[in-house]
Amino acid sequence: MRKRKSMPPSARDKRPGAPAPPLRRPLHPYLVLGAAVLLPGAGQVLNRMPTRALTMVFFMLSLGFVTMELAAPGRSFVGRHAGGLFIYAIAALDAYMIARYRWALFRHRLQAQAT
Repeated sequence: MRKRKSMPPSARDKRPGAPAPPLRRPLHPYLVLGAAVLLPGAGQVLNRMPTRALTMVFFMLSLGFVTMELAAPGRSFVGRHAGGLFIYAIAALDAYMIARYRWALFRHRLQAQAT
């Protein structure tokens, strides 16, 4: 007699009669945006993407250093660190965009469950 193999948890949850897992409410996008503006990479960490946060911080520091070394001596602070500030702005927008997407998806799924 053959033994039945047990199904992995991911396959068990996809059976036709299995209850849906409870929805986890994401953080509000404005909270994530505020954290991303105050501290570089914090928005990605709040979105549960720490590797992306480290990547953004690495490129922010490296491009900030490169533009600082290549900029003329008489440039302003913004001009000397333009590369880092550019990545800083992209990181904040990226964190907000992902949080906004998750927020909209949560609201859509919540409405679909209610009907």
